[in-house]
Parts: sequence; structure tokens; C-alpha cells
Amino acid sequence: MKTINLVRLSLMLTLVVIMLGAYTRLADAGLGCPDWPGCYGQLTVPNEKHEIALAQALYPSLTVEANKAWLEMIHRYFAGTLGIAVFVITFRCLKEKSLSYGLPITLSLVIVFQALLGMWTVTMMLMPIVVMGHLLGGFTLFCLLNVLYWRLKDREEVEPQSISTSWSLKALSMATLVVVVLQIALGGWTSSNYAALMCTSLPVCQGDWMSHLDFATAFQLIQPAQESYEFGTLDYGARMTIHVTHRFGAVAVTLFTLTLIYQLFGQNRPRFTAAALKVSTLLLLQLMLGVSNVLFSLPLVIAVAHNVVAALLLVSILHVNYLLLTSANQSRTVNDLLDKESLR
Repeated sequence: MKTINLVRLSLMLTLVVIMLGAYTRLADAGLGCPDWPGCYGQLTVPNEKHEIALAQALYPSLTVEANKAWLEMIHRYFAGTLGIAVFVITFRCLKEKSLSYGLPITLSLVIVFQALLGMWTVTMMLMPIVVMGHLLGGFTLFCLLNVLYWRLKDREEVEPQSISTSWSLKALSMATLVVVVLQIALGGWTSSNYAALMCTSLPVCQGDWMSHLDFATAFQLIQPAQESYEFGTLDYGARMTIHVTHRFGAVAVTLFTLTLIYQLFGQNRPRFTAAALKVSTLLLLQLMLGVSNVLFSLPLVIAVAHNVVAALLLVSILHVNYLLLTSANQSRTVNDLLDKESLR
């Protein structure tokens, strides 16, 4: 299998892992297995009588919930497969010397750190900062694999297009990317603190919500030690503050992204028009999913889709940045070649 095809497969696998991770978290199965990487000291979920007896001997205070345990283990199986695929990609990129070493090595480092975060998620009993970090790690891996795919694909093009773009568009695109990343982090913080249902009305929150704002507690990244952080430990005011902040973040993302879309359409270039259409579609879908989460009280399918579309929206805006950056680099390369020819 060619390296680029292996990267394609890894991209699909990463999206599946993100989906399974969201489903596991939202189904309250994050502690379905109390240990790592196995489950109750075994490689699979205890099923037979002697396996359940062994599990209860190891963890006498816990009851084996097979449905939650299987969700957790299936997620781990897919994540482990993805890890192997990433290591193979890194090895092949280094062996073929098709790209600089930085990106392939970074991919492997991210997958190792992501595995550690997966372990800490369990051993630290769903500590919010760790859960949020695990989410961001998955999104980071997805972004890096996409960048690798784009670079490998560009190498196969005989004549890559050179497009001159303004610095203002590049700055807007980068700012939009930063705002989307911050909003995803806010979404992870909302989910890991079980704050998704703290406001059940639109557009902001019900009742005298402003009197309950508590930013100091809401965004205390290292929270007081607890036996478990499952189902959240913050009071209503702090959780409501997190939720409201996430909603205002959605407004900021919408404004920045719409401005970027408008500017891309104004370039009148096919690649930018196609990118603008993709970003527009994903933004609209993400807004609809966010509103649906509120109106229908966080249905599991819609909540998982909200995570997946967030990853796709992030990558689509990252692609815009990639197009702008590579276009600028190609333009400089062409100009350098022309200058050298003129000096001969």
C-alpha cells in the first residue's frame, strides 16, 4: 500500500476513534473499565463466570457493567489500531525520505502522548483537564494527518498552482483557526464538566443567569482532588458559566467564519470557492446540531455528531490556511526562479 493511501485509511480511522471517544464519554462509559489498557485486569470485558469473579476480587467495590465496558474497550481497540498505523506511516516517511522528518516524528509523539492521556483519563477518574486534553489530542492528530496527506498529495501534482493572496486574508484565516480551536477546547471543557444541559433555553440561558456567573471557579483548570469527577463536581453557577461562555464562543466562531467565507468567495478562484462552500456547509450543520442539542436535551446521536462535525470544520479551516500558505510559498519559489533566469 502506498504511503498516501495508508494516510487516507488512518484519517478515516481517526474520525472513527473521535466518534467512538465522544460516544463513550457522552454515554457515561469513560470509567466502564477501571484500569488501563485492559479491563478488570483482562484483555477483553469479563464475560464468563470465572472472569467476573476475578474482576470482583480485583475491584470489590465495583460492579461489572458489560455494556459500558465494551464501549470503552472497542474505543481502545480502534485507538490501538490507529496508533500502529501512525507508527507505520512515520517509519515509511522516514525510510522514503519523501518529506522532512518533523511532521512524521511529531505524529508518533502525539499518538504516544494521546495514549498517556487515555490512561490518565481512567487513572485520574475523569479529571476534566485530562478529558479535555484527550479530546484536543485526538483533534490534533486528525489535523496533523490531514496536513501530511495534503503535502503528499501536492508532491504528486505535476504543476501545483501558484496563487497570490493578501496578507489580510492570511491573517483572517489564521485568526479564524485560533477562534475555532478555542471553541473546541471550550466544548471539551463543557462536556468534561457535565455542563451541556445547564441552559435549556435560547439564545443564552433561562432566568437570572447573569447573577450566577462564576468565572473563577468555572475555569479553574486544576480542580480540587475528588474520588471521582464522573458526572461533574462543580456547582450550578460554575457549570452554567462554562455553558454560556461556550455559546458566546459559538457566536465568535460564526462571525469570524462568515467573514472568512465572504473573503474567500471574493477571490474568484476555484480552489478558494470550493473551500468556502465546504466551510459554509460545515458551519451551518454545526450550528444546527448545537441548537438541536439544546432543544432536544442532548440526544446521544446529535451530541456525537456535534463532535465529529467540529473536527471536520476545524480541518476545513486548517485547509484554507494550508492553501494560503502553500500558495504564498509557491509564488515566492516562482519569483525566485524568474529572478535567477533574468540574471543569466
